Amino acid sequence: MERKKFYALNLFNISNKQEYLAYLKRSGKEVADHGGKVVAVGKFDESFRGDLTPRQVLILVEWESKEAFLGYRNDPQLSDLHPHRENGTEDYIWQTFERLEDFRIFFADE
Repeated sequence: MERKKFYALNLFNISNKQEYLAYLKRSGKEVADHGGKVVAVGKFDESFRGDLTPRQVLILVEWESKEAFLGYRNDPQLSDLHPHRENGTEDYIWQTFERLEDFRIFFADE
Protein backbone atom coordinates (compact mmCIF):
# COMPACT_ATOMS: atom_id res chain seq x y z
CA MET A 1 0.00 0.00 0.00
CA GLU A 2 1.38 3.37 -1.05
CA ARG A 3 1.57 5.97 1.68
CA LYS A 4 0.10 9.34 0.82
CA LYS A 5 2.06 12.48 1.49
CA PHE A 6 0.71 14.43 4.40
CA TYR A 7 1.00 18.16 5.09
CA ALA A 8 1.07 20.22 8.27
CA LEU A 9 0.24 23.90 8.01
CA ASN A 10 1.54 26.00 10.90
CA LEU A 11 0.42 29.60 11.35
CA PHE A 12 1.53 31.53 14.42
CA ASN A 13 3.03 34.62 15.99
CA ILE A 14 6.38 34.55 17.72
CA SER A 15 5.96 35.62 21.34
CA ASN A 16 9.34 34.67 22.83
CA LYS A 17 12.31 34.75 20.47
CA GLN A 18 14.69 32.81 22.74
CA GLU A 19 12.20 29.99 23.23
CA TYR A 20 11.41 29.72 19.54
CA LEU A 21 15.10 29.86 18.61
CA ALA A 22 15.71 26.98 21.03
CA TYR A 23 13.04 25.05 19.12
CA LEU A 24 14.54 25.92 15.74
CA LYS A 25 18.02 24.75 16.76
CA ARG A 26 16.80 21.15 16.93
CA SER A 27 13.55 20.95 15.05
CA GLY A 28 14.98 20.87 11.52
CA LYS A 29 16.97 17.71 12.19
CA GLU A 30 14.17 16.08 14.16
CA VAL A 31 11.57 16.85 11.48
CA ALA A 32 13.86 15.34 8.82
CA ASP A 33 14.64 12.31 10.99
CA HIS A 34 10.91 11.66 11.32
CA GLY A 35 10.20 11.92 7.58
CA GLY A 36 9.29 15.57 7.25
CA LYS A 37 10.56 18.35 5.03
CA VAL A 38 9.84 22.07 5.34
CA VAL A 39 8.61 23.10 1.89
CA ALA A 40 7.72 26.71 2.67
CA VAL A 41 8.41 29.35 5.30
CA GLY A 42 6.65 32.64 4.90
CA LYS A 43 6.09 36.00 6.55
CA PHE A 44 2.56 37.39 6.43
CA ASP A 45 2.01 39.81 3.57
CA GLU A 46 -1.65 40.58 3.02
CA SER A 47 -5.13 39.16 3.66
CA PHE A 48 -7.34 39.14 0.60
CA ARG A 49 -10.36 37.31 1.95
CA GLY A 50 -11.59 35.55 5.04
CA ASP A 51 -12.06 36.29 8.70
CA LEU A 52 -9.02 34.51 10.12
CA THR A 53 -6.84 36.85 12.13
CA PRO A 54 -3.48 36.99 10.33
CA ARG A 55 -0.43 35.35 11.88
CA GLN A 56 3.18 36.50 11.37
CA VAL A 57 4.62 33.16 10.31
CA LEU A 58 3.60 30.37 7.93
CA ILE A 59 5.41 27.04 7.81
CA LEU A 60 4.30 24.23 5.50
CA VAL A 61 5.82 20.81 6.21
CA GLU A 62 5.49 17.82 3.90
CA TRP A 63 5.54 14.47 5.70
CA GLU A 64 6.10 11.05 4.17
CA SER A 65 2.81 9.96 5.72
CA LYS A 66 0.37 10.73 8.50
CA GLU A 67 2.18 8.14 10.60
CA ALA A 68 5.46 10.03 10.13
CA PHE A 69 3.81 13.25 11.33
CA LEU A 70 2.28 11.51 14.33
CA GLY A 71 5.64 9.92 15.09
CA TYR A 72 7.21 13.39 15.30
CA ARG A 73 4.38 14.85 17.33
CA ASN A 74 4.19 11.95 19.78
CA ASP A 75 7.86 10.90 20.09
CA PRO A 76 8.62 10.78 23.84
CA GLN A 77 12.26 11.61 23.10
CA LEU A 78 11.07 15.01 21.88
CA SER A 79 9.12 15.86 25.03
CA ASP A 80 11.73 18.52 25.85
CA LEU A 81 11.58 20.03 22.33
CA HIS A 82 7.88 20.75 21.79
CA PRO A 83 7.55 23.02 24.86
CA HIS A 84 10.01 25.45 23.21
CA ARG A 85 7.60 25.78 20.27
CA GLU A 86 4.63 26.16 22.60
CA ASN A 87 6.37 28.70 24.86
CA GLY A 88 7.84 30.65 21.96
CA THR A 89 4.61 31.19 20.04
CA GLU A 90 1.05 32.36 20.44
CA ASP A 91 -2.15 32.24 18.40
CA TYR A 92 -0.92 28.92 16.97
CA ILE A 93 -2.93 27.19 14.27
CA TRP A 94 -1.69 23.71 13.38
CA GLN A 95 -3.76 21.94 10.75
CA THR A 96 -3.01 18.82 8.76
CA PHE A 97 -4.01 17.87 5.23
CA GLU A 98 -3.89 14.65 3.26
CA ARG A 99 -2.41 14.98 -0.22
CA LEU A 100 -4.92 14.47 -3.03
CA GLU A 101 -4.28 13.87 -6.70
CA ASP A 102 -7.14 16.14 -7.71
CA PHE A 103 -10.50 17.55 -6.59
CA ARG A 104 -12.66 14.48 -7.43
CA ILE A 105 -13.05 13.44 -3.79
CA PHE A 106 -14.96 16.65 -3.07
CA PHE A 107 -17.48 15.96 -5.81
CA ALA A 108 -17.97 12.21 -5.48
CA ASP A 109 -21.42 10.98 -4.54
CA GLU A 110 -21.53 9.18 -1.24
